[in-house]
This record gives sequence, structure tokens and C-alpha cells, in this order.
Amino acid sequence: MTPETPLFPTPLLMLTPTGDQLKAARTAAGLSQAQAAQLMGYPLQTGSRGGVQSRTWQALESTSDERNMQGPVFAMFLLLTGQHPEFVLAPRAPVANAAAADG
Repeated sequence: MTPETPLFPTPLLMLTPTGDQLKAARTAAGLSQAQAAQLMGYPLQTGSRGGVQSRTWQALESTSDERNMQGPVFAMFLLLTGQHPEFVLAPRAPVANAAAADG
């Protein structure tokens, strides 16, 4: 990209998911609630039976809790799990002459 090239944000699908949609995306990714919470940086707690759980993620998937995951966070979850309908995450291409710039 040259300095003259204007940067325009690429629009992403950023709908707020229902609890059922979030659960479906998590299970399609093959993740437990704790694994999904850890991926997205939500806190984990020790459960009553000794396992690890995320009360935050449980609330986000609940149909009776009024909390929902924000659309941009859900878009990132879909990107990280390879489920976004339009985009994929890919590594940035190496910059030419990066070694020369470091020296």
C-alpha cells in the first residue's frame, strides 16, 4: 500500500447473536464453554465439581439472561474459529527488506 492509498475500513458482519446462535457457533467449532471463554479472554472459575467453567459464557448462551455478546466480539469469535461467512484470518505477508530495516 502506498502513502497515497486511502485506508477504508472493511465492513464485517457484526450482528449481535442470540444465546442459541452463540451456542451453535461454539459447538460447531468443537469448543466447550470454558475453551470458548478462554479463546475470547473471558474469566474462568473453578466449578462446584472441580472443573473449570465460565459463568460469563454461560450467561451469554442463556436464553433467560438479558446479556448478549456484542456483535464485533461475535465477529471476532467467528473469525478465530473459521466460521465467518465472508472473511478468514490469514497471516500478514512478510514485508520486503524487513531484515534490512531491523539492522
